[in-house]
Amino acid sequence: MSTITGTDTDPQRSLEDLLHAAFGFPSFRPNQEAVCQAVAGARDVLLIMPTGSGKSLCYQLPGIARGGTTLVISPLIALMEDQVAKLKALGFAVERIHCGRGRQASRQACFDYLEGRLQFLYISPERLRVAGFPEMLAKRKPTLIAVDEAHCISQWGHDFRPDYRMLGQRLPLLRPAPVIALTATATPRVQRDIIEQLGLQHPASFIHGFRRANLAIEVVEVPPAERSLLVCELLRDAACRPAIVYAPTRKQTEALAVELSALCPSAAYHAGLDAAHRARVQQDFLEGKVEVMTATIAFGMGIDKPNVRTVMHTALPGSLEGYYQEVGRAGRDGLPSRALLMQSYADRRTHDFFFERDYPEVAILDKIFEHLTAKPISKAELQERVTLTADLFDKALEKLWTHGGALLDYDETITRGDRRWRELYTAQFEHKAAQLETMIRFARGADCRMTALVRHFGDRTDRQSPCGICDFCEPAECVAQKFRAPNTRESAMIPRVLKALRAGGPKSSGKLHSELCRTGELSRNEFEEVLGAMARSGLLQLVESVFEAEGRSIPYKSVRLTRAGSSNEGAAALEVLIKDTGEPVSGKRRAKGKKSVPPKEQAPPPADVDPALEQALRAWRLAEAKKLAVPAFAIFGDKTLRAIAAHRPVLNDELRAIHGMGLSKVDKYGPDIYRIVRSHS
Repeated sequence: MSTITGTDTDPQRSLEDLLHAAFGFPSFRPNQEAVCQAVAGARDVLLIMPTGSGKSLCYQLPGIARGGTTLVISPLIALMEDQVAKLKALGFAVERIHCGRGRQASRQACFDYLEGRLQFLYISPERLRVAGFPEMLAKRKPTLIAVDEAHCISQWGHDFRPDYRMLGQRLPLLRPAPVIALTATATPRVQRDIIEQLGLQHPASFIHGFRRANLAIEVVEVPPAERSLLVCELLRDAACRPAIVYAPTRKQTEALAVELSALCPSAAYHAGLDAAHRARVQQDFLEGKVEVMTATIAFGMGIDKPNVRTVMHTALPGSLEGYYQEVGRAGRDGLPSRALLMQSYADRRTHDFFFERDYPEVAILDKIFEHLTAKPISKAELQERVTLTADLFDKALEKLWTHGGALLDYDETITRGDRRWRELYTAQFEHKAAQLETMIRFARGADCRMTALVRHFGDRTDRQSPCGICDFCEPAECVAQKFRAPNTRESAMIPRVLKALRAGGPKSSGKLHSELCRTGELSRNEFEEVLGAMARSGLLQLVESVFEAEGRSIPYKSVRLTRAGSSNEGAAALEVLIKDTGEPVSGKRRAKGKKSVPPKEQAPPPADVDPALEQALRAWRLAEAKKLAVPAFAIFGDKTLRAIAAHRPVLNDELRAIHGMGLSKVDKYGPDIYRIVRSHS
């Protein structure tokens, strides 16, 4: 491979030529070329693309094309070191400056930068706080500035870093270089904040690629005490490995690693381990010596392992942004992969505890602020005056400082800051609480999981079509979630829901519950489970909506009929399967796709599938789904379709014996199925 080093880059060479010659890639990945063209053409750019989609090339290639030095600001030392090593291996002149490097190495990097010997200089954001460092960079201005993990600059992001907040003040000194801000996770609100905070000038925005067509997301309610058992049961299957298992505490990661070691090579990773140990187990995982990594969220950033088959969460994450970033580490090779999220109400209580610890009430911050003046006061004296516990005082002071209410000197002497801190802190307090609510709504949602994620991130290029493989779109393929037939009360509620919606049109789920369950037929949670089951069956659509009241955004769930629901008079309960949340995980491994449905009719023994018949049935099912504007599984799932292709039913009794075919489906689709079966006999 030919590489380009030093300053011999010809900026007139085409980006495609440089892609081949400098990086050895045969072609651009989807969406990369347009971004590279914009950056090379000196446009400011906001780039939101998922983990593993090739964001780094979108500044590295234009940086080479523009010549000079590209300045890369990154908050993650591990990621920085990984990217520097890869660029050096390609023959580029690259250096980095961060707290993990010695003084002499950092001084040499600065000297090389000023002498024009570097094509890339990576720095951590806190370096821009060092007196004289921004001025040193300005002596020989970079030709491109890349701000990686740009969501860290926004207080609305899931990983806000105060050191990032001052980047907007430093960048004008380094202009007129164009700036590209990159991140994998940013909601529309965060995107707007990044543009404002960094002062991007008429930026080109590229927000796409969030859909992962090969990733099946499954959410299952499991009591905390049963989760490690379920992890071991599922990972016993070698096809589910390599895997990453995220646990909420360091202790749990270590305990899980010990349990899993009886099945396969496993290791724990968390911030409490020494750097050498973390580096060793991480490398072992990348090389395949470790098959399962049990980790806290400290693991994964910058890890490019393409064949991770499974990502599990043994507790509810705190935000949808963080969750998406973590599950995005599965299936980067494009092969089928699964993300499994275990949760229960206990997770809500845990998050509430940590939220109260990390976000003190505004009144507590007020108490500290009122003791501050323009005259410096020591931290110890201030704590004594406000009479707060050490932990609470430290957390409240940190928040007050972050939002400008307190000014701290290097020796922790404190003076009063800006009174506007209260408005900023209150907004972030409410935003963090809303992030958890959004995560909970996602976990309890009755919608395609992938579509819900894409919609959350505002990917305007996506068609919002069902993924066809998650626990909502294809419940028969679930590996952990179990389903059951409706009980008597639930069965009676199904036609009542349909009748109410036909008569009164779309309604909120809360209003519908109050109308139909006035005498306590079903609790609100039970009623929501029925609605979710009806949505999975294609009878309803549940839409997350928001209304404004007293200046607050209040989310609610709108319930509306689908075409299938409007035309289905009976909605036989046998077609609707309820999530089974009442059974603990047993010691016996769950069979794939197993549903705890009463054995009303026993399915015939397995037979050979007729491939031609299977394809004909798929084509017919697709046409029916298009007519009804529902996903194909709403007609019936793949498991049922294959059973029909195997057993070739031509009578109602034969078709009813196939799992997944209720009475109304037999009546509705039987004639078409028999015609197709006979044509292939």
